[in-house]
Amino acid sequence: MLKDRITFYKELEERRNSKLMVYVTSDRPNLGTQIASDILSPFTEHLDKIGDVEKISLYIYTRGGNTLAAWTLVNLIRNFCKDFEVIIPFNCHSAGTLISLGANRIIMTKQATLGPIDPSVNGPLNPQIPGTNNPNAKVPISVEFVDAYLQMAKSELGIKDQIGLANILIDLSKHIHPLTLGQVYKSKAQIQMLADKLLEYHEIKIENKDAVIKFLCSESGSHDYTMHRNEAKKLGLNIEKPDMELYKCIKNIYDDLESELQLRIPFDPNVILGNQNHIDYQLRRALIESIDYGCDVFVSEGKLNRQTIQTPPNNQQTIIQDNRTFEGWKKELLD
Repeated sequence: MLKDRITFYKELEERRNSKLMVYVTSDRPNLGTQIASDILSPFTEHLDKIGDVEKISLYIYTRGGNTLAAWTLVNLIRNFCKDFEVIIPFNCHSAGTLISLGANRIIMTKQATLGPIDPSVNGPLNPQIPGTNNPNAKVPISVEFVDAYLQMAKSELGIKDQIGLANILIDLSKHIHPLTLGQVYKSKAQIQMLADKLLEYHEIKIENKDAVIKFLCSESGSHDYTMHRNEAKKLGLNIEKPDMELYKCIKNIYDDLESELQLRIPFDPNVILGNQNHIDYQLRRALIESIDYGCDVFVSEGKLNRQTIQTPPNNQQTIIQDNRTFEGWKKELLD
């Protein structure tokens, strides 16, 4: 809980001579949470309490999420400070990396990683996940995978003429809705534009900026690629290595956050139920914290029910129903 981390938060503010905000989205197995636009309201409340200051440090752990939410968050924070830095204890991928591009500097531990910023398109027209009857279970479409498929047709299959390429695109549209393909193209152009604007804060030379954007958007190979601080620094990003005392403070905060959100423990309804057939639950899935305004926590609440049903001809099947009653942000003030 925040009360257990507050001493470390105060130490971090003192060491960085800044005001600290902490943002964590859980990547707990089977219970992942992503950056989304619903963070903007609680972030604004925290920043209003902090007020206009010289410097803000954002301590962030995330696997990514909505790129426009990340872009808006960077601009929101920058409206409250002249100097903005990001502190990465471990994972800061995808939209999290995009946030880092908007900082003046990135403090990375030895285990900290950034990742590619190529987005995936999610929408109602995406293909349904095979083997599921849930109509809302859609396959995310990777922008770079679509581009790689078209590039493969050109380079590996040797298709160069317009008719051949048109047929490849027509065949692809049979599996991915044409409007989704259009959204893929738009998303690629948008992420490159956002990266170009945010990289201004890292003071990268103009002649190197395109190379950085290409690497983060496509040339890293896949969305799962991770980049440690030495590679990030060689790429041209303004990376700072923490000294041992600062590292200990960063690590102490992370260890406590990891424990609270149970990041290493897969979410399993059977384990939560144990020997019971019914149980109420509350799952903590994301945190926004500051010394000035306490903790906002994103929670899922509901009831798990284990039932045994008869299936033909004379079999029994045990199912678990998840009756979710609330999902959203809740305020927890510091005592």
